[in-house]
Amino acid sequence: MATLKDVAQKANVSKMTVSRVINQPELVTEELKNLVFQAMEELNYRPNTAAKALARNRTMVIKVLILEKMDITEPYYMNLLNGIAQELDKYSYALQLMTENSVDLGNCDGYIITGTRKSDFEWIPQLNKPVVLFGENANNIPFVDSDNQAGIETATQYAIDQGYEHVIFMGIDVPELFETSRENGYLSVMARYPEKEVAIHRMKNSSSLAARLTMEEIKFKPNTCFICASDRIAIGVERGLQELNLTIPDDYGIIGFDGVFLDQIASPKLTTMKQDIIGMGRACVKQLIHQIDKKKLKTPNEIFDATLIVRGTTK
Repeated sequence: MATLKDVAQKANVSKMTVSRVINQPELVTEELKNLVFQAMEELNYRPNTAAKALARNRTMVIKVLILEKMDITEPYYMNLLNGIAQELDKYSYALQLMTENSVDLGNCDGYIITGTRKSDFEWIPQLNKPVVLFGENANNIPFVDSDNQAGIETATQYAIDQGYEHVIFMGIDVPELFETSRENGYLSVMARYPEKEVAIHRMKNSSSLAARLTMEEIKFKPNTCFICASDRIAIGVERGLQELNLTIPDDYGIIGFDGVFLDQIASPKLTTMKQDIIGMGRACVKQLIHQIDKKKLKTPNEIFDATLIVRGTTK
């Protein structure tokens, strides 16, 4: 079994440097970390997590609490968990996936929480541990999220630039900040074109419901682009338009928001605002470790840009 000394010799560094990479990686350059991690991998060296926890008076466990039904947005959350797990591994932390009912079972050093709603902010402060939210909030809790408003601004402006005369926003019917921000992104662009009609429809984040509304209830004209608050809604709009035998993308365009799996199984594939879900998962861990180490965050909120991916549902 490889030892700390073996890793140090393999990486041509001191044992102290190896220890620092394992216990305080934020104090070590990326070059040194890569050298040590490579040596650890080649030697199949695994730090003694129990000893590390005892030495630092920590559990070396981070709880990830998802407050939404996983079957609704599973591909999305698998990418988030992937990013979280990758980053936790650098700090030798274990990930414990929790439900709302099991949040208090066992100790931990901090929480990453996603899927929060307004009612959750009554009990989150009672956790008495460092917390990072995946998703913007107005409760002064550190968070990581996409720039939701800017993302929809980009999508709406792109639709207009491509010559669509009418632009409709298909929102998610939840009273939450991420949805408000996306809706505001649509409104801010439409305000630049007073001659264009503003049209907003809100619904559950359901492809089947979006398809039915598109076919039966929403009034729209040729040369319309649907700006959707999620890829799930966008897929529903696409199916609805296809059931009506309408032409995509020349007469009707669709732009989604997420860019995680669902956009690629649509036919034609969705134009979408792609979020860096894995990168945001990593950022959640970095923010949380910073708090656990009792260091002041440079900024309590980290915002990621969403990227427009143009595919077959727009001109």
